[in-house]
Amino acid sequence: MGISVDTFFLKPDGQGTLQAQIQQMIAEGILSGRFHVGEKLPSSRKLATHLGVSRITVTLAYTELLANDYLSSKGRSGYYVSQNAPVPPKYTPVERREETVDWNYALARRFSDGEFLTKPPDWRDYRYPFIYGQADRTLFDHANWRLCAVRALGHKDFDSLTGDYVDQDDPLLIEFIARHTLPRRGIAARPEEILITLGAQNALWLASRILLRHGRKAAIEDPSYYALQEILRCSDATATALRVDKDGLPANTIPDGTDVIFTTPSHQCPTTATMPVNRRHDLLKRARDLDAIIVEDDYEFEMAFLGAPSPALKSLDKDGRVVYVGSFSKSLFPGLRLGYMVGSEAFIREARALRSLVFRHPPGHVQRTAAYFLSLGHYDAQIRRMSKAFLNRRKTIEEAINSYGLTVAGRGVFGGSSIWMKAPDHVDTSVLSQTLQQQSVHIEPGASFFSGPDRPKNHYRLGYSSISSERIPQGIERIASAIRAY
Repeated sequence: MGISVDTFFLKPDGQGTLQAQIQQMIAEGILSGRFHVGEKLPSSRKLATHLGVSRITVTLAYTELLANDYLSSKGRSGYYVSQNAPVPPKYTPVERREETVDWNYALARRFSDGEFLTKPPDWRDYRYPFIYGQADRTLFDHANWRLCAVRALGHKDFDSLTGDYVDQDDPLLIEFIARHTLPRRGIAARPEEILITLGAQNALWLASRILLRHGRKAAIEDPSYYALQEILRCSDATATALRVDKDGLPANTIPDGTDVIFTTPSHQCPTTATMPVNRRHDLLKRARDLDAIIVEDDYEFEMAFLGAPSPALKSLDKDGRVVYVGSFSKSLFPGLRLGYMVGSEAFIREARALRSLVFRHPPGHVQRTAAYFLSLGHYDAQIRRMSKAFLNRRKTIEEAINSYGLTVAGRGVFGGSSIWMKAPDHVDTSVLSQTLQQQSVHIEPGASFFSGPDRPKNHYRLGYSSISSERIPQGIERIASAIRAY
C-alpha cells in the first residue's frame, strides 16, 4: 500500500533547506505513527512535482533517510518505511485521579506571585514593535554565527562540544573576555576572577544567594529591573528601594546597615540615566564606609553611539568590593543566554561552586561558538552595524516624540536601545498597552519597574532595537493618539 502524495506539504514558515524540510516531514510522519512499516513512499519524481521542488532534492532527502534506517529500498520498485524505523510507543494513558496533596501547605516557597513583564508571542508580526532587548534579524550576522557554530561542531572542538566542564568554562571565551571585553571598561581580571553565567539575570541571582541571607540588608534602585526585585524578594533579606534621579542612584540615600548595593550606573534600568564619574566615586566611598559590596550590572555599555561610555564602577574600585555583571544578550541575542561575572577570587570561587550545584556550567558548544564569533571579529563588526542603525533610529524616534508632544522621562546620554517615557498622570499604561496591541503597536508598561504599593502607573518604555526607522513615526503617532483618547 502506498502513501498518498497529498499527505505531504511544505510548511510556509519551514526552517532549513528544502531537503532538510522534506526529511523532517517524512521522519515526523513515521514517528507520529501516520506512516507504517512497509508502506511505500511516492516516487521522487511524483513527490518533487507535488511539492514544486527539484527531483534531486527529494532524492537526496530519501537517500539520507535511507542511511538513517528510516527508509529501505527495494531495487527499482522505490522507497518504503523501513522495518527498523522507530516505532511510536503504544500506551494507554493512566486515568487521572483526584490529587490529595495540599499544595498551599506543601509549597515552602512561592515564585509565581511576582509581577513580570510579558510580551505577545507574536510580537514579531506587529507592525510597530517598540519592544526592548530583542534581536533584529536584519542586523544580526547570521551567516558568520552559523559558520562559527559549524566550526565548534568540528572534530578539533569535540571535547568542548561533548565534555563536562564540571565547574570550569571555555578557556577561549574566558580569554577573550579578559583580554578584549573587560579592558574596554577599564577592568583587569585574571581567569579565576571570571565566571560565565546564563545571562545577567542568572549572575544577579548567584550574587544574591551568596551575599544575602536573613538579617542582611540590600539597597536597590527605584525604579529598577523587575526581575531583580523578585530575586531579592525570595532571598529572605531586607531590600530598600531608593528613588533614582537624572544621574542614577544618589549615594547619600543609601541607609546605614546596608550590606549589598545593586546598581546599573552605565544605563540605569529602566530610565537609562548615566551615573557621572563623581557620583561613582561617592558611591564607592559610601560602600567603603558601610563595608558593603556593590553589584554593578553594566548592561548595554556597547551601545554607546552618542559618545564614549563612562568608566565602569569596577574600574574605579580599589578595595575589591565591586562585583561586575556583563552580558551578551543585548549585543548578540537574548536567546543566547550568556553573561559573565567578574569579582574577587574568593567571591567567584563561591559563585562557581553554587553554579555547579544548579546547572554545572553553560553548554560548552554555545560557549565555544560565542568564543569564535567574538575572537574572529564578527562581534565588533556587529556592534558597529547595530550602533549605526540605533543612532539613526534614535534620531527618528526623538523627532517623532517631539513632533507628537509625548513626554520623555529619561534618555541615555551615551546611547542605549530604549527611551523611558511618561504619560499623563491619569493614564494606566498597562491598559494603554492592551489598547495599542489592537493597533499592532507594542509598548512596555512601566509599573513593574517600581517598588512599593503606590507604584506610578503612567510610565512606559519604548525600545527601538527591533523596529525599522521607517515605521517609527507612524507608531509614535498611534501612541500619541491613544494617549489623547484615553
